[in-house]
Amino acid sequence: MELIMVRHGKAEAHGHPAGDGERALVDRGWKQARRAGELLKATGFLPRLVLTSPLVRARETAEGLCEAAGIPGAVVQGWLACGMHPETAVAELAAFADFERVAIVGHEPDLSELAAWLLGAAGGAVGFRKGTVAAFRVVPPGHHGELLFLLPPKFNGCGGFAS
Repeated sequence: MELIMVRHGKAEAHGHPAGDGERALVDRGWKQARRAGELLKATGFLPRLVLTSPLVRARETAEGLCEAAGIPGAVVQGWLACGMHPETAVAELAAFADFERVAIVGHEPDLSELAAWLLGAAGGAVGFRKGTVAAFRVVPPGHHGELLFLLPPKFNGCGGFAS
C-alpha cells in the first residue's frame, strides 16, 4: 500500500469556545489544503481513498484537498484524532489493504511518530509542518516503509518553493 500523510492546514488559534476539535481552517490553511490536492493531481499520485480525523481543521483540509484533486470526499475515522499511536494506525489501515493508495489527514505529533515508526527511526525523522504532504510505500505487514516523497507546505510544484 502507498500511504499519503497530510497534516491539516493552518487553523484558528487555540481557545475556541467550543473546544480544540472545533478550530476551523483560516484562509492560509484552505490554501495549503488546495495546494496539496493540486500537487497530487498534477503528479497523478492520487489516493483511491482519503481518511480524515474527525476534528474540524482536519476535515476541512481533507475537503479542500479532495475538491482540488477532483476525487471523492474523505471518510471520517475516529482513530485519526489527536493522540493516534503508530501501531493503532497500521492496524486500522489494514482494513483498507484493498486500496492501492490511501491518504490520511491528521495531526502532530501523530504523523511524525507514524513516519518514524515506518522508517525505523526512533525519536522522529520526519517533521510535519501544517500543510505538509508525505508519501510512503508501506511494506506488509506494515511494520516498515519507504519514504517516496515529502512536500513542505510552501512547495509549489515544478516552480520550486513559494515565498
